[in-house]
Amino acid sequence: MAGTPIQANVSTFSLNAENKNYTFALTSLTSLFFMWGFITCLNDILIPHLKGIFNLSYSQAMLVQFCFFGAYFIVSIPAGKIVKKLGFQKGIVLGLIVAALGCFAFYPAASMHSYPVFLMALFILASGITVLQVSANPYVSILGNAKTASSRLNMTQAFNSLGTTVAPFFGAYLILDQVTESMSATQQAESVQIPYVLLAGLLLLLAAIFSYIKLPVVEHRKESTDIKQINGSAWQYRHLVLGAIGIFVYVGAEVSIGSFLVSFFNDPNIAGLEESQAAKYIAYYWGGAMVGRFIGAAVMQKLAAGKVLAFSAGLAIVLIVITIFASGQLAMWSILLVGLFNSIMFPTIFSLAINGLGQHTSQGSGILCLAIVGGAILPLIQGVLADSIGLQNSFFLPIICYVFIAYYGLSGSKPVSVKV
Repeated sequence: MAGTPIQANVSTFSLNAENKNYTFALTSLTSLFFMWGFITCLNDILIPHLKGIFNLSYSQAMLVQFCFFGAYFIVSIPAGKIVKKLGFQKGIVLGLIVAALGCFAFYPAASMHSYPVFLMALFILASGITVLQVSANPYVSILGNAKTASSRLNMTQAFNSLGTTVAPFFGAYLILDQVTESMSATQQAESVQIPYVLLAGLLLLLAAIFSYIKLPVVEHRKESTDIKQINGSAWQYRHLVLGAIGIFVYVGAEVSIGSFLVSFFNDPNIAGLEESQAAKYIAYYWGGAMVGRFIGAAVMQKLAAGKVLAFSAGLAIVLIVITIFASGQLAMWSILLVGLFNSIMFPTIFSLAINGLGQHTSQGSGILCLAIVGGAILPLIQGVLADSIGLQNSFFLPIICYVFIAYYGLSGSKPVSVKV
């Protein structure tokens, strides 16, 4: 989730640079991947914090993810057009500035003690991150040999995972640890002001650096294939359509689980942890995803990607079933271990879904990226379930998601073209 890359058709771009050593450019870009992983994961800290301050139901608290991931769906297409016009480097600078404005907006939101203003700030912040992703992901892909593009993107995504692993500690120490029962609701809300202003300052510093440094110039070039000559549509490929559903349910399940962890560990029947203590355990969930990427990359050198995907989904199902029916430490560590098996799912579903699309690959990538909106919708649905049948029982929703992913790995991912 946090490292969910927004793809672009990099074949429509060409480098205009004499110096073919892109080490400095790639090193600079890794900072961006770290930052948006870090910021995205902070939502898992923000949700229980705002839930307590504003006395929200679970479904109301999940509006945080609805606004955040909803921005991906709404902003990604216009962001692509803006980046195409400005270029990748200016697009990165613009994304950093917009994200910084979103962070700054947390200050008046806390002062006004307004949940709707917090949601607006999150939407602005996520819009900036969307512009960043639209700029940085394809940029990383084209900086070097096309054959190693996937390797470079995986390397930078590892820094994204590092950001999601570090963020829970930052949020616990600078936000949740600062809150005491003697504080008023307004004072508790104001505990987010300094951390997010610090983030805004860091984002603006990065914007200044990226506006100053010299990065390889990338030019847009016309497609070699006339669009009129492209027959059919990506929608005619059954495995692409099912892959889009797979991305939708995967991102939704991953975000849902992460969003409820603090509240779940706060339950006396599970761990009875204070929110500030529970928040630190989120690092195991996202850290497991980081470790799993390296393990999965090695395993898939020997085994078929679809089988590895189905196996991972199957183990995730088993772990969540244990989470629902167990209690105490067993339930706690079962749900945390799901992160390890989430690790390979997004890139595997994505690659299987665009396999064999040929001239429709670009359109297929766009469809899959729009499916990330699952991160906005499914947490909200689980929030409604948590309000009605209890938080622990509500985890049956991610089980349904992983059942579909297992089916996709075993059968649905086989390339089939159907006439529409």
